[in-house]
Amino acid sequence: MPRRLGVPLAVLLVVAGLFGVGIGLGKANGFSLAELFRGPGKAPPGEFPVLGPSRPLRIQIPDIRVKAYIHGVGLDDRGAIDTPSLLLRNEAGWFDDGPSPGQYGPAIIVGHVDTKDRPGVFHRLNELKPGAKIEITRRDNRITVFEVNTVERFSKEKLPVDRIYHDFSRPGLRLITCGGRWVGGELGYADNIVVFASLISARKA
Repeated sequence: MPRRLGVPLAVLLVVAGLFGVGIGLGKANGFSLAELFRGPGKAPPGEFPVLGPSRPLRIQIPDIRVKAYIHGVGLDDRGAIDTPSLLLRNEAGWFDDGPSPGQYGPAIIVGHVDTKDRPGVFHRLNELKPGAKIEITRRDNRITVFEVNTVERFSKEKLPVDRIYHDFSRPGLRLITCGGRWVGGELGYADNIVVFASLISARKA
């Protein structure tokens, strides 16, 4: 990805765009932000492993040479998923108010595509292909292995909120970063790169 000079600290990842849209839809259509992560009352059946909650610690994506620590992120004062500090450009952030990797529902992990002069942890995310493997090491010493289903780019103004946040049909994973055209200001990049992946196995670390 091309590097952009002068990226302000206030520029957030797609995540701000994602939740900005989510909040806007909520006000217009009567659902709350919390409802985006509300799972089914009863877990649906499925032939895949399902784990309990446990904080993710590390992420590894061999196909794009990612090997990084994960720390928790919450919501910022605008109600958007907060971004990792630019000082942690080589780390990813897990939205700790959502599912853990391995639970039913979409675990959300975000990361910077770049800073003003260096690539970030997810700068090659758009190069991933369906079938690529993503490994998440959890605090309970389990490694969850996800398989990439699709890698998609969305305008921050036209995001499929339900697909990204509300698929509780299986244990899923969403990796999110910025992409597309640089527009500057608070928006930064015009688009979001979103990786959709599904859990295929789990093992002891």
